[in-house]
Amino acid sequence: MPDLILALDVLSSEEALSVAEAAAPHLDAIKIGYPLVLAAGLDIAAPLSEFGLPLIADFKVADIPNTNRLIAEQVFAAGFSAIICQGFCGSDSVAACVEAADDAGGECYVVTEMSHPGALEFLSGRNAERMARMAVECGAHGIIAPATRPERVAALRTIIGERKILSPGVGAQGGDPAVIAPLIDGMIVGRSIYTAEDPAEAARAYAAYRR
Repeated sequence: MPDLILALDVLSSEEALSVAEAAAPHLDAIKIGYPLVLAAGLDIAAPLSEFGLPLIADFKVADIPNTNRLIAEQVFAAGFSAIICQGFCGSDSVAACVEAADDAGGECYVVTEMSHPGALEFLSGRNAERMARMAVECGAHGIIAPATRPERVAALRTIIGERKILSPGVGAQGGDPAVIAPLIDGMIVGRSIYTAEDPAEAARAYAAYRR
């Protein structure tokens, strides 16, 4: 059953640390994106790492290979364990992130399909399947696929085999944890935990799907 990953998209270090401390006993990793890093700086990784959980940099890196490598190197130097990049920039850009991750002893995940409705316009179907194949060819450690569309997760699983699938969209976006949990390796939950009146209890409830 999947790891529970908190998408910590809050806007201050104080709130981030408060939520993380409350939820940490029930988590397997914390994912940090641009909202928190732009508000609190990349150095937020240091105090968050004190909870003893892997940190995933969800920057959806999408640039030329050299820029991707520079971004990835900064991420791993700051103490992150993994980075997420976009697949649509092509194999050379993805490979740059994978190589930086390998050099740092970390992991790289490739976005193949996103969880919001607009993703169906471009990041779905054959395009997503092509990016999943590319992720395998580049040696990525796994992909990002949507909990809101479990049938697509199942289709992408046939392409990537035993590589990991981390799946956002559980909770606030409507993804059903009971349906998606058997299909994935990491269940990403954000607002349903960090906006809850009791983040610890909310995290505990989602953690039950790991069993």
